[in-house]
Amino acid sequence: MEIPYSVKPHPVTGLANAKLGIWTFLASEVMLFGGFFSAYILLRTGDPDWPRGLANNGLDVKLATFNTVLLIASSVTVVMAWAALKMNDFAKCKKYLWATVALAAGFLVVKFFEYKAEIVGHGIYPSTHNFYGIYFTMTGLHGLHILGGIAVFVYFLTFGASMWKDEPERYSGRIECVGLYWHFVDIVWIFLFPALYLL
Repeated sequence: MEIPYSVKPHPVTGLANAKLGIWTFLASEVMLFGGFFSAYILLRTGDPDWPRGLANNGLDVKLATFNTVLLIASSVTVVMAWAALKMNDFAKCKKYLWATVALAAGFLVVKFFEYKAEIVGHGIYPSTHNFYGIYFTMTGLHGLHILGGIAVFVYFLTFGASMWKDEPERYSGRIECVGLYWHFVDIVWIFLFPALYLL
């Protein structure tokens, strides 16, 4: 059975099919990251030697704070891109989406150098301690989500941009759905940052 695309809300759900799909996908993502956060809590509470606080875990709080600013800024640019589409300004939307891509790429570059400093400079590996195992797993998975978001944004800025000419309402809906995914990725980092770096 094929579910047709519609920009109008479905009478049963009150949502367009694409938006219902992204909310369903995000619910599965909540369960995925929720499992990792649960593992983090159980490991932390069960280990008296868990590295606690800023000075004890060997992570770079300044770089992580800078990355937090980058992700929050990228959430703002996504909203501005969607608002530009609602005002029929595709050129401005593209500028904001490229800004989002640049901010996201900046996050990944900073994270790469942070990983390099931890592994090469401090000899920290996932096998060093349970803390570092879950740190690399959760931040690595989060980084893959950012990479996926970048790929989708670049698609809608290049090959998928023709949808704006033929079906502008559908294109706006797609950008809104990608924006919801992006906000979720940012929210996950807002939880990861204090849990891994500060506590």
